[in-house]
Amino acid sequence: MANDVHDDGVPDRTGPTTGPPPAPTGATGPTAPEMPEVPTTWRGRIRQLGPGIMAAATGVGAGDLVATMVAGSRYGYTLLWAVLLGTVFKIALAEAVGRWHLTSGRTLLAGWRTLGRWVLVYFGAYTVVWGFVYGATAMSASGLPLNALVPGVSVRYWAILCGLLGFALVWFGRYAVLEKIMTVFVGVMFVTVVGTAVLVAPNLAEAAGGLVPRLPDGSLVYALGLVGGVGGTITMAAYGYWTLAKGWRSSRWLPMMRFDNVVGYVTTGVFVVAMLVVGAGMLAGTDVIAGDIGLLLLGDRLAVEYGEWARVPFLVGFFAVSFTSLIGVWNGVSLLFADWWRTWRLPAHATGTDTVGDIATTDYDRRAGVRSRPYRVYVLWLTFPPMALLFLDRPFQLTVAYGVLGALFMPFLAGTLLVLLNSARLPREFRSRTVSNTLLVVCLALFAYLAVDQIVGLFE
Repeated sequence: MANDVHDDGVPDRTGPTTGPPPAPTGATGPTAPEMPEVPTTWRGRIRQLGPGIMAAATGVGAGDLVATMVAGSRYGYTLLWAVLLGTVFKIALAEAVGRWHLTSGRTLLAGWRTLGRWVLVYFGAYTVVWGFVYGATAMSASGLPLNALVPGVSVRYWAILCGLLGFALVWFGRYAVLEKIMTVFVGVMFVTVVGTAVLVAPNLAEAAGGLVPRLPDGSLVYALGLVGGVGGTITMAAYGYWTLAKGWRSSRWLPMMRFDNVVGYVTTGVFVVAMLVVGAGMLAGTDVIAGDIGLLLLGDRLAVEYGEWARVPFLVGFFAVSFTSLIGVWNGVSLLFADWWRTWRLPAHATGTDTVGDIATTDYDRRAGVRSRPYRVYVLWLTFPPMALLFLDRPFQLTVAYGVLGALFMPFLAGTLLVLLNSARLPREFRSRTVSNTLLVVCLALFAYLAVDQIVGLFE
């Protein structure tokens, strides 16, 4: 697979082409990497899988799995339909992101630039605040299972070690290396998380009943959270950048992108269903603690029920879930920030199709690739300033800003995609049709409701 992977770039002009797209211009002059061929066989498509796995593994963290486990412990298999519906919505959103990158000739940030500078103001403020808080959260989540396995080192110092390891991988590793690491971790996650669900022995008859949409008393917020919250993060916007890093740079790659996207988010759906099974089968009626600590308590419960042999692999899987989120964010959101800086500095008149497209295709690598200064600055921002939060309490004002800006991002993403993909910014044959528009409108309404609920909850 390594020979099929290329460094970060941007798509060529829209529409099918008869030859390879223009080579990006690097910091030291033009380069001409060999572009991968669009696969035509199932074996070729499987060999090209990667960006979807990156997005799915990054988007689902330990907190998402705990939220699903809590829903299972309270409502059994009743909300299984919500998990499946949520998977469909994530596939629709990621497909829209990928389609924009492959058919518009622009990155997502360049598309947002055409909507007005206010979009960039919001996104820049969000990434700065979000990165500072999430950096500490991701490091702590990765350190918790390691502390449970080796309690001689405190969570705080395990967290710092995880942050430094993630920093080194993203700073020195290219996309091909990161993709292989993430794929290995996803395999570990599959064996441990799905293996735990099999160990619990799901009730297939009750699970089948959960396919019928029902809302028990008090379950609305949980159901909406499963549909919209699990796996729905800023990393969905990074999917298009990973397709570019893979070397998919024209509309010819649309079928491959859609296949990759479905595989990635179906994998996510499998993980979430597995945790719902664990919550329903093993923790029914118990008061599960929310947050990452809930997975530690599940590990202890596995040790009591089955022995230490069940607890240790589960904690390894817990680490894989947390650390893949860390690596994916350190790489994917840093690419977003670097392109935000590149796009922010475009001249005021650079809002037309030709101008933005030309700028994006000629010097993206130099201005916003993995060797660019903005990319490296944001990797540093994610790693070192957040370490202070590992020793201090998070200020209330920072918590509020993080919560408000974060709650608004998913409706912002769905809404801007609706505008971009139905406008003249995209060739007519690639614009959204009825199914895509319907799913995006439902996503927008769902995420808007969840955003209001989350913002109100911050002040209660």
